[in-house]
Amino acid sequence: MKYLVIAAMLLLGGCMVGPKYVKPDVPIAPAFKEGDGWKTATPNDQSLRGDWWTMFQDPQLNALETQVDSANQTLKAAEANYRAARAAILFSRAQLKPTIGTEPGIAAVHETVGQTASGQTVQAGPGSISLPIDLGWELDLWGRLRRGVTSAREQAQASAADLENARLSLHAALAIDYFELRSADAQTKLLNETIKAYTQALQLTQDRFEGGAAPESDVTQARTQLDTARVQQTDLGVMRAEYEHAIAILTGKPPADLILPPAPVTAAIPYIPGALPSQLLERRPDIAAEERRMAAANEQIGIAKAAYYPEVSLSGLGGVAGGFWPGAIWAVGPTLAQTIFDGGRRRATSQIALENYDATVANYRQTALTAFQQVEDNLAALRVLETETQQQKDATASAEQSLDLFQTRYEGGVDTYLQVVTWQTAALLNERAEIDLMRRRLDASVLLIKALGGGWDSARLIALK
Repeated sequence: MKYLVIAAMLLLGGCMVGPKYVKPDVPIAPAFKEGDGWKTATPNDQSLRGDWWTMFQDPQLNALETQVDSANQTLKAAEANYRAARAAILFSRAQLKPTIGTEPGIAAVHETVGQTASGQTVQAGPGSISLPIDLGWELDLWGRLRRGVTSAREQAQASAADLENARLSLHAALAIDYFELRSADAQTKLLNETIKAYTQALQLTQDRFEGGAAPESDVTQARTQLDTARVQQTDLGVMRAEYEHAIAILTGKPPADLILPPAPVTAAIPYIPGALPSQLLERRPDIAAEERRMAAANEQIGIAKAAYYPEVSLSGLGGVAGGFWPGAIWAVGPTLAQTIFDGGRRRATSQIALENYDATVANYRQTALTAFQQVEDNLAALRVLETETQQQKDATASAEQSLDLFQTRYEGGVDTYLQVVTWQTAALLNERAEIDLMRRRLDASVLLIKALGGGWDSARLIALK
């Protein structure tokens, strides 16, 4: 009879209380609003890859990006968190197995019985020896322990997605910092050329003043233009240094160990294959992380529900114990534990689990909506900036043409130097704006790639078992 009861209990181990996990819906549009003209990727298109930065065709950027995975300390911390989450699975799984322990002991017992007539002490008892083996095994009748394993596995998958999200964010931050630095280099190069032109203009006005063909105000205006350009050039040094230092930290180096010589912008605006909003749910590691946390929270509801049911354990004791010649001992039997009254603690725990699950659902949906927004924002930015770039090129060409015209008229004595100064300023502003538009387009491309998940897919999450 006893063995039938035990067998029945083991069979009941297949029962589980609590809700079955079903992924909640997310409001999804059929297509991105700002994706007009954005071609959805086909099997023949070059899709995003893990090394997406190579799409910009910049060898220096490629060399820097390859250093992030092996040297960035933030990424190493995320990797350690992931390994800890995997170890938590082993801990939870171990609770499904029996626990065996022992507590051996040897005691020497000497008891004074009395004394002989000659005064010798008489002692009794040689001592005792014990070598017990304890066994305890909780039968998972209601699925509490199995849900704990599942919850730990889903938390580990969330941690794996967090790791990928950290990797994607760090690579994107490096690319943006690099383009900011190269933009500063391009601005510096432009100002160097401008300073040379302004120096020649100052010499021209000085010669004309000394020859009596121009007033001294022309000289002071030319000198002011030159000094202003020098200030702007010097100020760029602060911004460039900060981005170079940021790149050093991202690649795991102290700033003193990284020197990037000035170079022009060589990166190309890449072709980024399109995607549908529904595909984004599988491509974003942050969305995948929230979805896995939601699944883990669902398991916690089942664990809380299982607390209403009795806990049944099998316990056993075996070994040897006794005096100088110990004898065998053994005992085995089931133990049942049931909480009769707890003042509402189990009800409160269940309520907490339910509310925590609702919070994870809201976080999941909000993360998805934010992802949709980020794609829309950067699609709009790339479309508008492309049009703006062409308009800016036209404006720059017009400003440079006007500057050439008024310089010729000034040298011919037709116009004052104020017209030259005005168009020098306009030409420089438009040339700098053109460089800045290139930077903004590169940054928007990086942010769009990041918003699309950088080539990652939730299918890459390892099925941790």
